[in-house]
Amino acid sequence: MKLQDSVSDVPGIGPAYVGRLKKLGVETIEDLLYHIPFRYSDFTNASSIAELQVGETVTIVGEITSINNVYTKSGKVLQVAKVQDDTGSIEVIWMRQPFLIRTLPPGTLVSLSGKVGFWGKKRAISFPQYEKLSEGGVSLHTGGFVSRYSETEGVSSKWLRTKIHSILESIEDFEDFIPDIDKDEQKLMGLTDALRAIHKPTLESDSELARHRLAFDELLLLQIENNLEKIRWERQYHAHKLVIDDHVISAFIHALPYELTASQVRSLEEIIRDFKNPYPMNRLLEGDVGSGKTSVAAGGIFVAAQNNKQSVLMAPTQILAQQHYQTLSRLLSPFRIRVGLVTGEAVEQNDQNVDVYVGTHALLFRESLFENCAFSVIDEQHRFGVKQRARLSTNSKNHPHVLTMTATPIPRTVALTLYGDLELSTLDELPKGRQKITTWVVPPKKRKEAERWIAEQITKHKVQVFVVCPIIEESDKEIMKQVKAVKSEFERLKKVFTKQKVGLLHGRMKAKEKDKILTEFKNKKLDILVSTPVIEVGIDIPNATIMVIEAAERFGLAQLHQLRGRVGRSEKKSYCLLFTESKSVSVEHRLKSVSKASSGRELAELDLELRGPGQVFGTRQSGYSELKIAHWSDIDLIKQTKEFAMKVVEDQKKYKSVLTHYRQRQITRN
Repeated sequence: MKLQDSVSDVPGIGPAYVGRLKKLGVETIEDLLYHIPFRYSDFTNASSIAELQVGETVTIVGEITSINNVYTKSGKVLQVAKVQDDTGSIEVIWMRQPFLIRTLPPGTLVSLSGKVGFWGKKRAISFPQYEKLSEGGVSLHTGGFVSRYSETEGVSSKWLRTKIHSILESIEDFEDFIPDIDKDEQKLMGLTDALRAIHKPTLESDSELARHRLAFDELLLLQIENNLEKIRWERQYHAHKLVIDDHVISAFIHALPYELTASQVRSLEEIIRDFKNPYPMNRLLEGDVGSGKTSVAAGGIFVAAQNNKQSVLMAPTQILAQQHYQTLSRLLSPFRIRVGLVTGEAVEQNDQNVDVYVGTHALLFRESLFENCAFSVIDEQHRFGVKQRARLSTNSKNHPHVLTMTATPIPRTVALTLYGDLELSTLDELPKGRQKITTWVVPPKKRKEAERWIAEQITKHKVQVFVVCPIIEESDKEIMKQVKAVKSEFERLKKVFTKQKVGLLHGRMKAKEKDKILTEFKNKKLDILVSTPVIEVGIDIPNATIMVIEAAERFGLAQLHQLRGRVGRSEKKSYCLLFTESKSVSVEHRLKSVSKASSGRELAELDLELRGPGQVFGTRQSGYSELKIAHWSDIDLIKQTKEFAMKVVEDQKKYKSVLTHYRQRQITRN
């Protein structure tokens, strides 16, 4: 058997099991070996029957002398066995497993792991793990550290342990793709030892060393992929030649209606520096909500227009596209730069009279827009598929410079790994005049008091309020969970705020309906806007100073921060109220974290600490696999693999074995 072979090549894995394993992301033998335990049951406490103490978890080895079905008064069927060794005997109890009468007949030598308690007035082991033993056999399911795996219907941890053990026994040694000298330098366990130790460790420290090695491998392959993609990008594509006039750019910056922050100026300088390269820019601009990413993009659009080249800016929603269209029109029209809008309902007719097109995915179907395009901007890029983004950036003969923007807060080290093929610019400060948003977690008992305060703020300061609910309509299931639905909340709030005007906005409305409601809110004809998270991005209402989030525990930390960013967009004091009816301690801790953290970066680091491994903020793309073994919080290991990946790519002859393994994994994954 080879690692790249299908799991169907493993004896005992037929079509039914192949289908079940696929649900776990397991298709090859390598996938199965890298389906590592999420925890271990500690059955290292081996004992003779005479030494057993009530309350301890133990492993015993003995012979079954009797086993019978016993019926209780309530009608339950128990399987009661007597097991003895050289020191004594003890009763063992199972429930609803009548097949054990045939599986474990008297005379069977077994290993049992479980907790010692009482059966009546006698000592007994209830519901233990069991394993039939043969002479010289290896104990997989009892004794020592017993692995526990992520399971699916029809695939248990016991079944997985058996199959993985058979593979490890049949393959004596795995070809290690990392050279020995580098293993020593990187302080890594050998691959064969790591795979054996992760599934059946002798000591707890063995599993930790094994996990470190396999996590290194996982991150290394991701880092190599990013490095090779960056090299391919620079070699394969040619950029439009742009003439850069620093004096003209300086004049543009000083003519803007506000002063750019230092990080905005720095990011724009980085973009312009990339414009000078013969290959196209591929840069990620990460900035908190309200940090001014659009202003930075406007600077790049200005440079392209000065070279008689067009630009495009693609946004994930029509609301956000219209917002960018209005912002860019305001910033660029003084320089006679013409802005066009391309959405499902609005299309500019004369391409030649437009310098920058702003639109949704509808841009992808206007190939003529890209013939003279030197600069492509993709906002909230994680909302587009990889193929969509590729189509946007490759429709012209010369490849446009590409700037992707995100307000999703990501720790810097994670971002550099996640988007390793991109250069990174960061906006780490807010424009002048913005105030810190005060955030409160509001329990049910303070709801009425909070609503009275909101009414006072509207009357006294003439401000406006967002109320965000997680769903559109209530279902029986959601009612049970007491989740606020936007339609019923809209009706309720109309009765609470009788002196204020309340509006409703949600994603199922037609575009014209949405525009009408938003226009009324912008023109201050509405005091309160009840909405779904459709307002998460793209809504800029400076007079809105209060954000109310219902069922706040239903949102991720990053999304809560995004929603909070819809207020605090003027010099007026702003507030965010997180309503929750949950009594969970962990929920309380998470929401209080939001109230304490003011910046997205700070919140992202906190989210990473709270959540540990797994999906990071929902920003991973199709075509990229989530981490299964490594932790995003392991900053040192991320740095270590990044440095080693650079060595591999720079000296591909020396590290031929590493690259061969990488390519085999790519073929298998695709």
